[in-house]
Amino acid sequence: MIKVSVMYPSGDAATFDMEYYKTAHMEIVDRTMKPSRWEIESGVDGPYIAIGNLYFESTEAMQAGMGGAGEALADIPNFTNTESVVQVSQIVEA
Repeated sequence: MIKVSVMYPSGDAATFDMEYYKTAHMEIVDRTMKPSRWEIESGVDGPYIAIGNLYFESTEAMQAGMGGAGEALADIPNFTNTESVVQVSQIVEA
């Protein structure tokens, strides 16, 4: 299992529309990138406003999903003015 975490940094000038992100943006991600599942974290304290986690069954599935990310990437300005940080991880144990 591969997990892609897209982390949106907090800061004084950072904006983030969580309602848009969880309804409109994640629909685009689900439709175009086809993760096995996804989840959203809303930052309470720490360096990130929000984190979106996408799970893929394999590296190949993740690569295929990333190949379809164009529409999702183009949608980012609709919910945030921040530049995301991306972490790709392999789930070792569940």
